[in-house]
Amino acid sequence: SPQPSRQQNFSGGKEMIPRPAQFLRYHSTPFLSIFFLYVIMFIMSLQGLSYAGTVIRIDADAQYEFAEQYFSKGEYARAVDEYKRFVYFFPGDDRVERAMYQCGIAYYSGRRYADAVASFHAVIDKFLMSEWAVKSYFMVSESYVRLNQHVAAVINLHNLISLSTDADVKDEANYRLGWIYVDTASWDNARLYFEKISPPNREKFRLERLSAELTREAGIPRKSPALAGALSIVPGGGYIYCERYQDALIAFLLNGALIWAAVEAFDNDNNALGALLTFVEVGFYSGNIYGAVGSAHKYNRSKTEQFIENLKKNTKINLSGELESKSIRLSLQFTF
Repeated sequence: SPQPSRQQNFSGGKEMIPRPAQFLRYHSTPFLSIFFLYVIMFIMSLQGLSYAGTVIRIDADAQYEFAEQYFSKGEYARAVDEYKRFVYFFPGDDRVERAMYQCGIAYYSGRRYADAVASFHAVIDKFLMSEWAVKSYFMVSESYVRLNQHVAAVINLHNLISLSTDADVKDEANYRLGWIYVDTASWDNARLYFEKISPPNREKFRLERLSAELTREAGIPRKSPALAGALSIVPGGGYIYCERYQDALIAFLLNGALIWAAVEAFDNDNNALGALLTFVEVGFYSGNIYGAVGSAHKYNRSKTEQFIENLKKNTKINLSGELESKSIRLSLQFTF
């Protein structure tokens, strides 16, 4: 049976040969789609290769400046990350030690004092008694003071004194120890460490004026807690002694009213009510005594803190904590 090579038009009896445009329209559409798909995939693969070949180079100066900018803006958490990244990528750079120290300062400035202690200890462990390690010793104590761990702060400074051979470093450590004891109102210990400062640095630390101001601690106003409690036998008497006159009036009126009500209840043979009022009054009366004793302690603490603040304002030298060779850089604050 013959196989026709051409399509026949049975309606007209003539052979019909498809035109080229018709052929492309009906037979090349899948081919063109696949062709364009391969072209797109090829272009995308070239872009992928270009991205894969991109190398990000970190410059030490740019990285360090980046960390410093975060620090200067007060974004301390980000500054910590960038300082750590600098230390990781450039361990041989001369600024690594300072970057580690700045990391601790960023923690300290962000009030993350426990992290600051760990960061400063990392500097000390790696660089021993270098200048930045000595600064780290001082900042460890400052961080401990912020954490109200004064004993740890004292121990840290004693360790520095025992390890250092620099007289200036020892003198600054003794000066800081003296102020730690001032903060805790341990006046005798404060005087002891201030006196350990060597003669060449005594004028630098203004010890003459500081010693004169310290003698005034004996004149800090104080109230006796025992006497405040005894005076509270009369409701409000202890508060008057502690100069809390409004509390004294309230205590007197409240306790007086309860005592009067209890007496009236018993006089009217209302024993149950009288017993209840008596029970309540015992609580208020005890609270009156306890509150007066606490007020005396608060008064003493307030006056002591006020004295310490004035002492710092008038005599304390604000140490920058930065060492230049063997000298200590100080910023002085004078009040006249």
